[in-house]
Amino acid sequence: MSVSYKDYYKILEVSRNATTEEIDKAYKKLARKYHPDLNQGDASAEERFKEVNEAHEVLKDPQKRKLYDQLGPNWKDGQNFQGAPGFEHFNFGGQGGFTSGDFSDFFEMLFGQQGGFGGFGQSAYSRSRKGQDVEATVHISLEEAHKGGPKSFNLNMPDGMKSLKVNIPAGIKNGGKLRLAGQGRAGSPNGDLYLTIQYAHHNKFKSDGFDVTSEVFIKPAQAVFGTKHRVPTLEGEVEINIPAGIKSGKKLRLKGKGIAGKGDEYVIIEIDTPDLAKMSEKEKSLWQELLTLSE
Repeated sequence: MSVSYKDYYKILEVSRNATTEEIDKAYKKLARKYHPDLNQGDASAEERFKEVNEAHEVLKDPQKRKLYDQLGPNWKDGQNFQGAPGFEHFNFGGQGGFTSGDFSDFFEMLFGQQGGFGGFGQSAYSRSRKGQDVEATVHISLEEAHKGGPKSFNLNMPDGMKSLKVNIPAGIKNGGKLRLAGQGRAGSPNGDLYLTIQYAHHNKFKSDGFDVTSEVFIKPAQAVFGTKHRVPTLEGEVEINIPAGIKSGKKLRLKGKGIAGKGDEYVIIEIDTPDLAKMSEKEKSLWQELLTLSE
């Protein structure tokens, strides 16, 4: 089996004789830079984040680092690793592609469950194999995004159905992610579960970022003379003043009435034109008189 060599020192941007302190410092800097929460939707940053974690996993551990350094002349970036002298005891077969989610085939070949180095075959390397991280998408209402609080989900996970109770932070954005440590695939330690939050369809509101919009219908006479009207918000109905002479499609802003107070609510005014077929003869006569006066 041939896998591509990974230069962990190059990934962490440190020299091969770097101290443990220098390695930890470089790791923290790069982990912050490429963290998924700060680079949402950036697949390259996510991949870089995984590489940085893998490199730190090896170089922070004196035993793993010692084994890794024994690759000798095969350390050059991009070279395929076929097995350096002294690695005869590694078992290269038995698991096909060696996948565990966050670690590469190269890592799994050296430290995975089937791998071994002399007496290390079933050592802490195999016992400490991290479970795979899992991603899932869940839907919440705009009211839940607004108020936050506990919410239960039933998720179809790789290991079967799982019931979870999650604390939704107030003001979480559409597409935001929540990390549930240890709720991914089983391992030692367990992997993490990443939930992507999506706003569910709402019958009264549409969302745009943290802003929401709603519609109210008023009668033509109310549009002419102005009126008071009760409108829905994420916290219940409020009364607004609709000015005289308002046009259909006009938006009235309710400041701070968006999601968690981070946005506003925009009330779209629509004029409810009466249906001619449903008018009484008197109503038709009055509308005809208005039409004549306006000519």
